[in-house]
Amino acid sequence: MNITFRQLRLFLALAETGSVSAAARMVHVTQPTASMGLKEITETVGVPLYEVIARKVQLTQIGQELAKTSRAIHNNWEAFEQQVDGLKGLTRGKLKVSITSTAKYFIPRILGTFCEKYPQIDISLEILNRDGVVKRLEENLDDLYIMSQPPLHLDINDEVFMPNLLMLVAAKNHPYASRKNFDLSLLKNEKFILRERGSGTRMSTDAYFKKLRFKPDIRLELGSNEAIKQAVLGGLGIAVLSEYSLNEKSDRDDVAILKCRGFPIHSSWYIVIPKGRKLSPIAAVFKMHLSEQARDWR
Repeated sequence: MNITFRQLRLFLALAETGSVSAAARMVHVTQPTASMGLKEITETVGVPLYEVIARKVQLTQIGQELAKTSRAIHNNWEAFEQQVDGLKGLTRGKLKVSITSTAKYFIPRILGTFCEKYPQIDISLEILNRDGVVKRLEENLDDLYIMSQPPLHLDINDEVFMPNLLMLVAAKNHPYASRKNFDLSLLKNEKFILRERGSGTRMSTDAYFKKLRFKPDIRLELGSNEAIKQAVLGGLGIAVLSEYSLNEKSDRDDVAILKCRGFPIHSSWYIVIPKGRKLSPIAAVFKMHLSEQARDWR
């Protein structure tokens, strides 16, 4: 088969956007040119690579394999370009990072200090719930992934780089706001507001409660730390939140951090990389920068 690098980039754009017109814009060609190029790729491979269902492109199984191969070639080529730039004394290129939503309280600031050192680097940051980050990890879309609960079903390398303490919080006027060292069992009749199932915070909380054989009376399950804080302030219940979602002075002034025995729950932030993926020079430098900055945060 004779497929050009430009054709592979076009097909990868199709896989990432799910649209011929969007893929054309991504690689800076007209839609007719993109359609012709995709037709040529399909004819070269000799089997259908995609089909259009309800105006949405769906890759076939072999199309998904071609997209995976195209992405690997693209990533390796970007790494090669960065190595060449490094030999020329240049530091430029693209860094792609996906993080879970709670990490948005600190990762952007770490990225800011990184950009100060390397202003020519173009950064793509995806902030998603855990399921969204795991999906991108499965498809090998980014250089690095930051989460508190790495998936067990994927072949990955994960490395702890920061602690993630989970605090028990309530409204300031809660009866237990001023009590110290009380037992969790005293909260058995309290209403709880927890993150949605599948989030890293929820997984750590559920595991801890299960270990203590404590069954919380859950009033609400919410997908946003901000929404949970507002629900707590409204007196709707007690919540478990990452310390990083309470890192602003106003947050800590608004809610009471309960001094319950066994809290905070000790969790960690992980840097996750697909096993076998070779980090680009820029990604390797950023990984080192993450570890250095984590020491300052600690």
